[in-house]
Amino acid sequence: MPVLSDPLKLPCGVILPNRLLKSAMTEGLANENDQATTRLSALYKRWAEGGTGTLVTGNVMVDRRFLERPGNVVIDGNGGEAALQEWAAAGTSKNNQLWMQINHPGRQCQRQVSAQPLAPSDVGIDLIGMFGRPKPMTEADIRDTIQRYANVAASAKAAGFTGVQIHAAHGYLISQFLSPLANTREDQWGGSLENRARFLLETVAAVRLAVGSRFAISVKLNSADFSKGGFSHEDSLHVAQWLSDAGIDLLEVSGGTYEKLALMGDQDDDNPNSTADREAYFLKYAAGIRKVTQIPLAITGGFRSRNAMQQALDSGALDVIGLGRPLCSQADIKPLLQGGQSSLPNWEAVLKLGTGWLGPKSSNQKIRTLNFGAATQWYYRQIIDLAEGREPETHTGLLRVMIKHMYSERRMARRRAKLLRG
Repeated sequence: MPVLSDPLKLPCGVILPNRLLKSAMTEGLANENDQATTRLSALYKRWAEGGTGTLVTGNVMVDRRFLERPGNVVIDGNGGEAALQEWAAAGTSKNNQLWMQINHPGRQCQRQVSAQPLAPSDVGIDLIGMFGRPKPMTEADIRDTIQRYANVAASAKAAGFTGVQIHAAHGYLISQFLSPLANTREDQWGGSLENRARFLLETVAAVRLAVGSRFAISVKLNSADFSKGGFSHEDSLHVAQWLSDAGIDLLEVSGGTYEKLALMGDQDDDNPNSTADREAYFLKYAAGIRKVTQIPLAITGGFRSRNAMQQALDSGALDVIGLGRPLCSQADIKPLLQGGQSSLPNWEAVLKLGTGWLGPKSSNQKIRTLNFGAATQWYYRQIIDLAEGREPETHTGLLRVMIKHMYSERRMARRRAKLLRG
């Protein structure tokens, strides 16, 4: 059985230095021109020096009109090639892998960026007024957006990134196409699962054509949306098989959307009994995917202890352990790899992040959304600390962080909008 420090050869020939992957976390560190910055380079140099074998960036957007949040890097004819090269050089400085995650928010585009985002259908999101009602994409919109993914992938390769990840999870555009709740189309892009998966599969094909056969392509896919009538685990099994046929190199398994926050461990399933099960949110879903395809698999969500990571590898259900939030407060994971550290920081348990800082964990969707937002913003501040050369602060009050973040993001949105208007 593999251990955490073992390398892994992917189908394209790329070799991952070890079995740990920094999963994508939105950074918000671009400038007003949506370009990469020296803070991103500094951040990823710290993570590279920390020993994680594969680093996946926060989502790089394909269209300047539609962002996941102000501060996203965008590649859309807006320049910044030298900054991308510096970012790539910093993020691969220890001979590790650096993959650019490519994304389009679809209807999950904040109102402060666009009051009318594009999406498969005009099905909106009812989350405390954060999002406008989307406009259904035309055939031309769809074809244009697929080509944008390919263009960004080609730019990533040219800049020195060693791979890309296509984001098809967490309720963003491709995930919306996959979901029968968000995608009510009656043309070739909607209806049957085969039609709903067409956008993803054509995007993978376009990206492969753009980068060639020896460049790593990963896909991040929901194991399920955890919403009644949405993208199901059975659906994910079929899509995983099609992705295997399409020749991707690594499938990262996650789950949930903004409306159903399984990515925070907020699922309908009964809480598992064992610590290992609680740590690996999506392990049982990955085990199902493993039965139908041999794509190298990564799972992100909940891992904190070295024992649970090794047990997951021993199970044979996955090949790579995805880490996110623990790396915000501890960039150096070499002690974990070498066996000198038994677990990574678990601030969710200490501060009840995402579960109850506004009160006990609630069934109210608005309260859950606010809890999730506060927790996420707390980690944003740690990322900024890393990017600016400081040790991450882990004691700042959640309310203070939330207010500071909201003010900073609104100011960025206003400056960006003014610049785009000319």
